[in-house]
Order: sequence, then C-alpha cells, then structure tokens
Amino acid sequence: MIRVLLVDDQPLLRSGFRALLDIEADIEVVGEAGDGREGLALAKKHLPDVALIDIQMPVVDGIEATRLIVADPALAGVHVVILTNYGFDEYVFNALRAGAAGFLVKDIVPEDLLHAVRVAARGDALLAPSITRKLINRYVTQPLHTGAGAGTGLEELTSREREAVALVAQGLSNDQIADHMVISPLTVKTHINRAMTKLHARDRAQLVVLAYESGLVAPRNR
Repeated sequence: MIRVLLVDDQPLLRSGFRALLDIEADIEVVGEAGDGREGLALAKKHLPDVALIDIQMPVVDGIEATRLIVADPALAGVHVVILTNYGFDEYVFNALRAGAAGFLVKDIVPEDLLHAVRVAARGDALLAPSITRKLINRYVTQPLHTGAGAGTGLEELTSREREAVALVAQGLSNDQIADHMVISPLTVKTHINRAMTKLHARDRAQLVVLAYESGLVAPRNR
C-alpha cells in the first residue's frame, strides 16, 4: 500500500486529490495539512511514502518543508513531490535543490497523478528528459559555487559512472545513454544507481543538480 500525505493550503484541491487517490486499491491518503509546518508534523507521525506538497503556502512554504523533510533521517523514506500552478519555474528548481523527487502541475489529469504517485513511491524521480533539459537550459546556467567540486564524492565514481552521470545531466534518457555508451539500459541503470549511492543523491533530480554544481558538467552560457 502506498501511503500519501497531501499538503496544500487549498482545501478544495486536497479534497479532489484525495478523492482520486483513495479509490485506488494500492493507494491510501494518510493525512492532510494546510501549511508546511503541519505537513512536517504529519510526515513524522504517519511516515508516508509520498508527500504531495504545494510550493507556496503560509507559515512554512513547500521549499522549506522539503528541506526539513530531507534533513530528517527518520523521514528518509518520504519522497516529496512538489505541486505548482505554473509549471517549471525557479521555485521548482529550488525545491529540487532542496531534495524534492520531482514536481506536478495542479491541473494534471487523473491518470498522470496516479502514475506520478506510483513512480515517486518506487523512489524514481519525476523528471522526464524534456523536463531535465528545461532544468539545464533555464536554471543550471547560474555560476557554480566556489569549491563545489570538492568533497562531493565524484572521486569515488568509476569513469563509466562519471560518464553516465554526465549524460543524465545533459537530459538523456537511459535508452539514449545506453546507445551513447554502447551498453545495455540495465547496465546504465546500475551505473546511475551506484553513482547515486556514492554521491548520496536521493534521486535522478538531485543527481542532475549535483553534476552541475560539482563541475562535472559545465553550465551553458546564456
């Protein structure tokens, strides 16, 4: 059973999402919150598999709520998915930096919502290659942090793992990476999973951010 926490300051939206999720045999909504502080408390109480969190809320916003959840070892199994009205923007990018597994727009069709919850519960990132490219083109062009490459764990990666991570950061899918590296998609997945473990990245989204911040891949010039 996939346990879901809904955190949004719009009761009508929470009710609509709950109605869609609760009719699924493998999904259970374990709680609802109207702000990030209450959402964090309910996450600690219920330990959901997936927390759907609005990015803009009173008291504690979605970015800070995400940061607090990710920082708590007791909540390591909680996968945060950010909800937004506006699609991919700087707020969403900041949430990904904070540790969110991905994001959804609030007008998502029911089938896509259900798919997204199941994908997030598996621990996979909700970042299609097209979204990854948007992330790269629009927001990973800002200057790298000074000394960001030091202490990131990149030195622990094998050459093939580094190559796979660099290709992920360029927006390629596993199949495209497999073609580029002349290996199987399963081997690609193995390389990426090992790199995520060594770099302490929760998911593919964080792997992309880390690849740029560490200098493994150079940002594009505007």
